[in-house]
Amino acid sequence: MCIKLGKQKCKRALTVWLSFMLALSAIIVAACSGTGENSAKKKSGQVIRIGYQKNGPLLILKERGNLEKRLKPLGITVKWHEFQSGPALLESLNAGNIDFGRTGDSPPIFAQASGSTLKYVAAGKTKYKGSAILVKKNSPIQSIKDLNGKTIGFAKGSSSHYFIVKALDKYGIAFKDIKPAYLQPGDGRVAFEQGKIDAWVVWDPFTADAEISDDARMLTNGKGYTTDRDFFLATSDFLQKHEDIVQIVLEEVQHSSTWANENRDELSEMLSKALGIDKSAMKLAVERRVYGLDKFTPEIINEQQKIADTLYDLKMIPQKVKIKGSVHHFSKKDEAK
Repeated sequence: MCIKLGKQKCKRALTVWLSFMLALSAIIVAACSGTGENSAKKKSGQVIRIGYQKNGPLLILKERGNLEKRLKPLGITVKWHEFQSGPALLESLNAGNIDFGRTGDSPPIFAQASGSTLKYVAAGKTKYKGSAILVKKNSPIQSIKDLNGKTIGFAKGSSSHYFIVKALDKYGIAFKDIKPAYLQPGDGRVAFEQGKIDAWVVWDPFTADAEISDDARMLTNGKGYTTDRDFFLATSDFLQKHEDIVQIVLEEVQHSSTWANENRDELSEMLSKALGIDKSAMKLAVERRVYGLDKFTPEIINEQQKIADTLYDLKMIPQKVKIKGSVHHFSKKDEAK
């Protein structure tokens, strides 16, 4: 080629060709940086194990299947594990049986107090309207004051645990003055139906289902007692090795949450089928909740720290817990939207 073009022309042609190749390389590098997908491309065969609960944002993500669609081209598989409550989910997270999950506000604090190295990766919206202290419609219990000496069912270490403690404290009732019945939601529902407990502290969709199907009366919701905020958590080990995958999961949680807020009728239908819960009950639960992620602000961290301090002061956890040090901050280019 150079023989035909001549020495000078050949040199110019090679210079143009080299410039073109350098520019093309720069474009390729730019296109392959700054997103979870690009670093995750090297992780073919990787699995992420996600723990979820009924009616949480992760269930919506699971039912829509969008996370699998996004991760499949990267060679990453999603495995889902269902839990009735946050404490059981975090026990599995701490044992390394799952990599990522979502709970209410109290379970992570109990887990931290037990030595867990979990990391908070995102905060969800408050959902206090669906958290409730329930009694039967014909129950003589008319106020929180009437719970003194009564048998109250709730999941130990859950957001409901903190809720009942705060509600009792406001009316000067010590925790020792009630008879706690530590029950997972499924067992709590049976005990409530059979009259084996006087009150039941639980969250949606169990709250809504009991209201619609079991003549339950809401003594109070969580307003003024608890925000009952969602928290998304990951193991330190998985986060250190696969921060990009966690980032993708959070992005898809936000996308599915936006869809949920904009399509409440379709969401109610989908969750009703997935959970086997009456559609009217599911609609009630959906209508009083907003789905989505909030950035970790000092206010949210302080809110969670206040819960931790309260649990310690009440001797419900064995040691003080610091929330701020367990909050993971993504690098700016990878920060969750």
